[in-house]
Amino acid sequence: MATVKENQLKTMAGHAADNVALAIAPAAADYRPCLDIIEKVVDFESLNKQIINNAAEFPSELVNPALIKLLKDAVSTIDEGLKNIYQNGCDVNTIVYGRSSLIDQLIDAIYSHLFKDINQEIALVAVGGYGRGELHPKSDIDLMILLKEAENQKTKDLLEKFLMLLWDIHLEIGHSVRTIEECIDESSKDITVATNIMEARLLAGSEPLFASMKEKTSVDKLWDSKSFFKAKLDEQIQRNGKFNDTAYNLEPNLKESRGGLRDIQMIGWVAKRHFNANSLHDLVKEGFLLEDELNILLAGQHLLWRIRCSLHYLARRREDRLLFDYQRDLADEFGFKDKEENSRNEAIEQFMQQYYRTVIELERLNEMLLQHFREAIIYADVDKEAELINDSFQVRNGYIETTKESIFKDNPCAILELFIMLQNYPEIQGVRAATIRQIRQYKYLIDDKVRQSPRAQHLFMQIMSSTRGITHELKRMNRYGILAAYIPAFDSIVGRMQYDLFHAYTVDQHTLFVIRNMRRLSITEYCHEFPLASGVFQHLPNPGLLYLSGLFHDIAKGRHGDHSKLGAVDAKAFCDLHGLPAKDGKLVSWLVRSHLIMSMTAQRKDISDPDVISIFADRVKTLERLDYLYLLTISDIRATNPKQWNDWKDKLLGELYNKTASFLNKDPGLKNLDQQSDKENYISEIQTASLRRLEQQGIDSHQANELWKTFNTEYFQSHTYGQITWHTALIIDARQHAAKQGQTLDSPLIQTRVHESSNSIQLLIYMKDRDGVFHDVVTALSKCEVDIINAQVLNTTDGYALQTFRLAPVNINNSVMSVIAEQIIERLQESLNKSTDATPTPLSGSIKHKYFTSPTIVSFKNINDNNATQIKIETTDRTGVLANIAKTFIDNKIRLMSARIATAGEKAIDYFVVSTMQDTALSAEQQKNLEQEFKKLL
Repeated sequence: MATVKENQLKTMAGHAADNVALAIAPAAADYRPCLDIIEKVVDFESLNKQIINNAAEFPSELVNPALIKLLKDAVSTIDEGLKNIYQNGCDVNTIVYGRSSLIDQLIDAIYSHLFKDINQEIALVAVGGYGRGELHPKSDIDLMILLKEAENQKTKDLLEKFLMLLWDIHLEIGHSVRTIEECIDESSKDITVATNIMEARLLAGSEPLFASMKEKTSVDKLWDSKSFFKAKLDEQIQRNGKFNDTAYNLEPNLKESRGGLRDIQMIGWVAKRHFNANSLHDLVKEGFLLEDELNILLAGQHLLWRIRCSLHYLARRREDRLLFDYQRDLADEFGFKDKEENSRNEAIEQFMQQYYRTVIELERLNEMLLQHFREAIIYADVDKEAELINDSFQVRNGYIETTKESIFKDNPCAILELFIMLQNYPEIQGVRAATIRQIRQYKYLIDDKVRQSPRAQHLFMQIMSSTRGITHELKRMNRYGILAAYIPAFDSIVGRMQYDLFHAYTVDQHTLFVIRNMRRLSITEYCHEFPLASGVFQHLPNPGLLYLSGLFHDIAKGRHGDHSKLGAVDAKAFCDLHGLPAKDGKLVSWLVRSHLIMSMTAQRKDISDPDVISIFADRVKTLERLDYLYLLTISDIRATNPKQWNDWKDKLLGELYNKTASFLNKDPGLKNLDQQSDKENYISEIQTASLRRLEQQGIDSHQANELWKTFNTEYFQSHTYGQITWHTALIIDARQHAAKQGQTLDSPLIQTRVHESSNSIQLLIYMKDRDGVFHDVVTALSKCEVDIINAQVLNTTDGYALQTFRLAPVNINNSVMSVIAEQIIERLQESLNKSTDATPTPLSGSIKHKYFTSPTIVSFKNINDNNATQIKIETTDRTGVLANIAKTFIDNKIRLMSARIATAGEKAIDYFVVSTMQDTALSAEQQKNLEQEFKKLL
């Protein structure tokens, strides 16, 4: 047992020495005393004596309650002891290696107690991270039980007792039981198993058995270098795909996300297999890694280990995801504070930016080193002559490189030229490792002098105006740090997150996604996705200006002030510096300043109101601006959060674009005169289109027109002809069915329509109007685990309520959309066929919502010649919000005339048009009382 302890402490001391020498961890004086502290956490000499005494006391019962308590107390002592040491400032390396050492000794003691009679038949082996001697506070302890031959009954019984004992004392064990033959078979088929066994370490048992297994499963024998490298590379590619090919998700996985611990381990695995390197330090000796690059790798690992260790203690379980739940506590633990009283999230965003910048560096090094390995392993025997592109660049084995090492040093503008070469020669697979290193080495030379040089400006604008490869090369430029070098303002948004549920990516990643979406609109093979937007794009006079607006639209995020206005200043300065015509610079600047107005108008205003269109058109002023703004808006929303885009928003933006374009096309003197006729023409056109489709379904136009006479004009402005056709056909069919039985339509008509493409459900409710219908509907829906994306409420002139909703299931992973739709109908039928339940609906949200709260803001505006009042309510989006708002209307005897519902991340932004029971607008006193009630309620 002493040998296990001594070996582990030697390993720890070796890691400590490496870190101290490289100034990555605390100085030796701060670190080494912790090694002594680890030895004092548990007195294993005393523990072993107690195990021996227990065996003497219970000679016929190897595992007994007294032994379980003794060992459970030892585990608790280890956990609490290490936690106290860490919280008192001890370095994380000591905790990670120290826990492994202590668990080694504990398992060795248990093994010696249980397996002393069959020691030569079994080897107990540590694998995975535990095999490397690394155990975070709540990490699984991965064991392989190696058998000399297939287990007999005695061995099987002992193994069951051993594993059960480990679980009983609260050790989280991952285990496998294999013979040597099984190890050979599994390792030859599965690269993950081969990697685990490559890092295997003997804990206890038969040394000859373990040595034989290591010799026979050596990756040298089962996996040649090329196969091993390709398999591990495929594994990383699959892992990246699983995590959306980005390190910038707002709840990243410390191990599995890009730039995470797996990327560091990947370098170690390949180095161990190909170069027989036992540590990353050996790669410096091999010439594959520079000293400063090693420092970055070790510093990155050290930070990720600190975060992971703290995260395990906070979560009290194995948790490798940086969940919103823990980000505030972690930010505080790492010393980040909100600088201003009204800035509750600044500390979190700074902490997360430190994390993102770290993994970005690790991702860059991972890419460079894997390219190095690719050249050394895959192309080791390929002596292909370089193909010259120009004086600065050539292609070797499909990868671009500089013609000499000093190219970037002598001419920093050549760094930008590299990306143009990659755009112009799409057959090039990537950049050679030495050239990536040269970029890292000389990017600091891109200074103000270079930025102001006509050559650099010409090259950058050439990248932005290319017909291909813009997205790909901007991503590469960001990955290599060149975007931030060339546009210093961009540096502040690299790795910058926004602590809310609306923005799913860091600002720099979102920006690149915006440009990706713009580029997709330009490609004709994708025009079916967004026909209107794709058509608009084809007529842009200069797409490069659109890309520039995308690049700058959020560049001022995180600065104090209006990021749209600040970014507009940056964009104008950039355009002026790069010699763009004044009108182009003004357009880009205006787009950045105004990039939010179209989405806000479409989602928060009543775009069926001609006044809304007039005000919006007055801000846009020209068709050219409208075209660019429309494309920027679509691209921006779709890049913000995959869950935020749906065909409803597509329809709203398209409708706003068409109405504004029509308004701007008119003679200025006729615009006000024509608004009413425009409205009438639009309604006439949509009714004609709907009638045409209804006639194809065998429905008489007279019946449809008679029904439509009971609808108001807003209905036709708020629905597509497809929706109008669907509603009309269902209502006429239901009325005819009731008429055949000599009745009117008294039972609620409830129907759904599933849209798989947008993961949404359309809901129609048509029933006799009564007080509380809307309340009953939204109360029922609040129990169906669906989000209400949009709602339209109409009271017909013949006494019916027509309500339409667009719903998004909260979780569709385990449910079929059609099943959810059926459940919604059942719940609504049950609710609407009985009287209104006035019981308040409790407000509840997802676990995440408790970390994201928005103040409740209520505003009022009298409309329709003071016959109605529009109420705008902004509050935290939770289940039950709408039900409680509707109940408040009932309690205050307020008639709901229409509703528009919208959500933006954690925020609900809802509009209601209401009146008194006497069909008048709300008085000032009623408005004041309502505001107080809503704020108290929500």
